[in-house]
Amino acid sequence: MVSRPVNGRDFGSGRGRAKRRSSAWIRTAMAILAGAIAVDQLTPQIAPTPVRIALCLVLAVIGALLAIEAYRRWSLQERAMRNQQELPHAWLLVAMTVVVSAAGAVVAALILLVR
Repeated sequence: MVSRPVNGRDFGSGRGRAKRRSSAWIRTAMAILAGAIAVDQLTPQIAPTPVRIALCLVLAVIGALLAIEAYRRWSLQERAMRNQQELPHAWLLVAMTVVVSAAGAVVAALILLVR
């Protein structure tokens, strides 16, 4: 597969882009997992224990699902490129954005309530 320059810039082959996207999804999953650990370990006074645990579990599950989805999407993209089909849409990205935004709002509210 030959890559086409975009605005005079060449972004590499399709397979290279798919691998870079996959590794970006993995890095995001690791960051969300690190956020779950940080909420649990670094903010014991921010909220009652059950609230903190629930928030950590939600973030950890999202991080784990995102890591699984990264491999699944990479596999689907490789197959689509091999068969010269349209690349699949990232529906999980929308759901993940909503959940992570909600978790961020909860943490912000807890910080404001503690002060």
